Amino acid sequence: MPELRRDPIAGRWVIIATDRAKRPADFVRQPIEVRGAANCPFCESREFKTPPEVLSYRTQGRPNEPGWSLRVIPNKFPALRIEGDLTRQGDGMYDKMNGVGAHEVLIESPSHDLSLGDLSEKQVEDLFWAYRDRIADLRKDKRLRYIILFKNHGEAAGASLEHTHSQLIALPVVPKRALEEIDGARKYYDFKERCVWCDVIRQELDSGARIVMESDHMVAVAPYAPRFPFETWILPKVHCSHFENSEIATVQNLGAMTRVLVRKMEKVLERPPYNLMVHTAPVQDPAMPHFHWHMEVIPKLTKVAGFEWGTGFYINPTPPEEAAAFLREARV
Repeated sequence: MPELRRDPIAGRWVIIATDRAKRPADFVRQPIEVRGAANCPFCESREFKTPPEVLSYRTQGRPNEPGWSLRVIPNKFPALRIEGDLTRQGDGMYDKMNGVGAHEVLIESPSHDLSLGDLSEKQVEDLFWAYRDRIADLRKDKRLRYIILFKNHGEAAGASLEHTHSQLIALPVVPKRALEEIDGARKYYDFKERCVWCDVIRQELDSGARIVMESDHMVAVAPYAPRFPFETWILPKVHCSHFENSEIATVQNLGAMTRVLVRKMEKVLERPPYNLMVHTAPVQDPAMPHFHWHMEVIPKLTKVAGFEWGTGFYINPTPPEEAAAFLREARV
């Protein structure tokens, strides 16, 4: 059974994933596993190689058979497990609980060799509908407090298989970084009585210098103080704290904008590895006037090293205004 253990100084929780236990020799650097379509467990007609699906969008066939366009399955090696009780307890001065949660994989296409940018607009849109559907289902479990949606593309970004996919992890606690973001937004709201992200959107649209793309319902922007080169945020123009409560047009616009942004990054940065993360409000909390869901796309172009780990500062060699201009002007 996985465990969650709390650092008593920083206040962050750490997952001790016993199901993924490794010995020292197991940490020797291994490249991304390129299996090829014939042996890839995520390819169509290889459904028997994965756990049974919890969701699929399909035009034909029955569950766990070919005929799907998107498929959601439990992770075969989950960081957290849905079974069991939390059983919070002390361990001397320390705090721990059972690793209860959910860990799922969203297989974005039955085709093996396509990236997210290669998919059709409808396929990318469907990915976000699947995100929304899974959050709506998992939030019914009152043990689950926070759900992170993320995509690791490429070995340097943490992907272990080359077939395009995303992941979802549902946690029984709100992670420290999410709390810091929510608390910072609350302080801004208490002082100005406005959402900080709504203010960011207004100022960036007025300036235009860091705008990458804009649609009727969404805006993509290079943040004013980015941690990483070409870091890009996608935000809904209409305030909404919970991603799963987004309007239909917002999800449609998000799919279209994400596809174009990834294609622009692939062209400008020569198909880089990247991380994509959806930041949403804790699932058991009511609507928040101070928090605004958003998505981050971060190409892996630099390495986080001792200075960054030791100080929390980041060194970014590319001004966001230049990054936004490169992406804005890219024709895809």
